[in-house]
Amino acid sequence: MKKRLNTTIFDLPVQELRRGYRSDVYFWREKVVLENHDLHPRVTMQVFQKNNAILCGIDEAIAVLKVASGRYSDYSKAYQLFDKLIDLKKLARKQFLTDKNRYLQIEEERIKVSQELDNLWIDGFSEIEIDALWDGDSISPYESVMHIHGDASLFAHLETIYLGILARRTKIATNVRRVVEAANGKTVLYFPARFDHWAVQGGDGYAAHIGGASGVSTDAQGEWWGAGASGTIPHALIAAVGGNTVKAVQFFHETYPNATLIALVDFDNDCVNTALECARAMGDKLWGVRLDTSENLVDKSVFPLMGTYKPTGVNPKLVELVRSALDREGFSNVKIVVSGGFNPDRIRQFEGMGVPVDAYGVGSYLMQGSYDFTADIVQVNGKPMAKVGRYFMPNPRLQRYNPNE
Repeated sequence: MKKRLNTTIFDLPVQELRRGYRSDVYFWREKVVLENHDLHPRVTMQVFQKNNAILCGIDEAIAVLKVASGRYSDYSKAYQLFDKLIDLKKLARKQFLTDKNRYLQIEEERIKVSQELDNLWIDGFSEIEIDALWDGDSISPYESVMHIHGDASLFAHLETIYLGILARRTKIATNVRRVVEAANGKTVLYFPARFDHWAVQGGDGYAAHIGGASGVSTDAQGEWWGAGASGTIPHALIAAVGGNTVKAVQFFHETYPNATLIALVDFDNDCVNTALECARAMGDKLWGVRLDTSENLVDKSVFPLMGTYKPTGVNPKLVELVRSALDREGFSNVKIVVSGGFNPDRIRQFEGMGVPVDAYGVGSYLMQGSYDFTADIVQVNGKPMAKVGRYFMPNPRLQRYNPNE
């Protein structure tokens, strides 16, 4: 039985969402206009996008609606308290490194202000009904992924938030799925943390999991779905121990004896010999080697064989040379991980050629592209009402959200 993520998993800035602080201002103003004129139309808000994709972000979007749909009982007082909350937030940042006692005092005051805002908030989620697809569903262009039914004034200010969530998470999940499908069942490691802002890691890691990634590189990326981070030895560690890859591998294993041991073998641009040196030194302790040769370099082992293929970076011939060398010396158990500029087309090329890769580490490709979602009111008080070109699109796959989840 399918189960949605619990709202408590998401680290939501609740007060900021309720106040419209992170929303396009025109949506907040829409909400206030409706309330000032005592207008409470029951609408159906329809959400869709225009590509074939793997949907993700639905549970997070529902969580936003759950904690931030409603209204203030006293807007004038709420505005004053919220402004104070933001000022305290800024002040706390200034005091954190200089005066810890003052910082704690500010945090206590900030909690009290937040509680006062809670007391002014009238929850409206119980008056809303949501029909939605599930994270991980394959979706078609213009397919309705969610219908929100209820008083428009209760959730008008949240459109920016839930559309942005869906766009971001669906992009990651779709890109990962395309890589996973190209890899023909081989392990795909999600390695794009360094290419984007740290704050997106939790949701992006979950989206990668929905897309089918087998591992992530930061603990934050695994938080929502209960996974831990995994990774190889960085080039920086090799450099820090004088450029000796074997020594770096030995030090790593001594410090983390229970971690999967994967040697990064391109530091000297000699993957074959470095892989052999690590395998000889570590024996059965070595799970695998990772090839990450720069796209602007030609590995030393490839020099004599150049002429009939593109020799730069991690190319099929280089992988084959490493595999053959390991096998010749009895290290057939050592697996090969490749990384550096991989995308679905390149992975399909490797798979089509039968290149002996065991796992793909993929980074920047997974952040590319866009999957923009749109939301439209398509019904008002049970009757059709939408901008020209938009209309209610029922979807039998949508399922009613249980507010007790």
